[in-house]
Amino acid sequence: MDRDREELASVERRNFLKLAGTGGFTAAVVAGAAGTLWSSEAVAQTANEEREREAAADHIMTLATAYVLGASRSYPIMQLDLKENIQNATNGKVYVKLAPGGQLGAGGALAQAVQAGTIQCAQHSLSNFAPFASVVDLINMPYLCGSNQRFTNLVNSDTWNAEVHPKVESAGFKALMYINIDPRVVAVRRGGNKVITPGDLDGVKFRVPGSAMLQQYYRMVGANPTPVAWGETPSAIKQGVADALDPSVGALFVFGFKDILSHVTFTQAVPDSQVYSMNLEWFNALPSDVQMGIEWAGEMTAHQNLSKVPSARAYAMAELAKAGVEFHSLSEDQLAEWQAAGGYQRSEWDEFKTDLAGSMDVFDKLEEAAGTQGKYYVHDA
Repeated sequence: MDRDREELASVERRNFLKLAGTGGFTAAVVAGAAGTLWSSEAVAQTANEEREREAAADHIMTLATAYVLGASRSYPIMQLDLKENIQNATNGKVYVKLAPGGQLGAGGALAQAVQAGTIQCAQHSLSNFAPFASVVDLINMPYLCGSNQRFTNLVNSDTWNAEVHPKVESAGFKALMYINIDPRVVAVRRGGNKVITPGDLDGVKFRVPGSAMLQQYYRMVGANPTPVAWGETPSAIKQGVADALDPSVGALFVFGFKDILSHVTFTQAVPDSQVYSMNLEWFNALPSDVQMGIEWAGEMTAHQNLSKVPSARAYAMAELAKAGVEFHSLSEDQLAEWQAAGGYQRSEWDEFKTDLAGSMDVFDKLEEAAGTQGKYYVHDA
C-alpha cells in the first residue's frame, strides 16, 4: 500500500513538473485541484483546455494569492472558483492565470503589485487597504463587525460603498469582492489554561500584529500584548515567548498551529477579513460587457464563499480536535462581558473613531450599517 502511494505521488509530481515546465503552471494547479495529476490523459486534457481558453481570450488576468489551492477546504479563499466564474461570466473573453501560494508575494506586497499594475487582481487582507483608505481599519475595532454577519452587512452596505470605495479607487484599486473567513479567536498554547472570561487573560502574553487597535483591545481585556511578526509566531508560541494568538480557526489550521495549541475560544471580536482587489485602470479600460461579467463573477463567488464558511470551519475544527485542541463557544452573557471590557462602545475608542472615519457622524453610519441585515446571510460560529 505504501509503495502504491509512493508511485502515485511520483506520477503526480512528474505530471505537475511537466506541465509547469512547459509554461502551463495554471493548468498544473487546476489539474492538481481537480485531483487528476495521477492521470496523464486527464492532465493532457486539462492542459489543452487551458491552452484553448487562453488562446481564445481577449484579455489575460493574473490572479495572485498567498494561499495554496487546497486551502479553501479550511480557509474559504475561493480562488479557483473566482477564476472559473470570471472566465465563464465573460464568455471566455478573460482568461485567468493563477499565481497561488504566495509565489508573487503576500499581503501588502500583493496590494502594491495590484496598485502598480504589475498584476491585475490579488487577494490580501482588508487591512492592507488601510494605508490607502484609513477608514478600512475600522474593521479591527472590537465588536463593530467581529461576527460574520455584521462584517458581511458592513462591507456590502451602501454606506461602505459611499465612504470607503471612493477612497480605495482614488488609490488605483477596485474592490471586486470581500471574503468572509470567520472571526479571530483566542487560541492558547499547549499547557495553557482555557479562556472563557477576560479575567482568564490576566498576565497572558498575547501575540499581536502591528495593529494599534488590536494591541489596545487585548490590553483592555487584561492580556499583555506582545508584538511578534507573523513569520516568527509559530516559534514564539512553541517557546513561550507568547502564550496565545488570535487568527481564525481556518488560519490556525492552514498555517500549521494544530500541534502547539490547547484551547480555542470563539470571542467574535474582530473579523479575519480578506478582499480581492483589481487594478482600477486595467478594469476601466475593459469593454463594458467584460466589466459587467467580472463584477457578476465576483458576486457569484461571494455567494459561494458565504456558503462555504461553516463547512470550512468544521473541517479546520475537526483537524485541530484530532490534535487535542479543545473548543469553547460563549453564551450571549459571556460575549457581553468581553464587549463590556473592550468593545467599541467604550470612550477609549473615540479617538480611533474620529481619526479613521473622519467624524463621529460617519462612524455612526458605519455602525448602523454593520447592525442592519443586508441581502446576504452567513453562518456565525
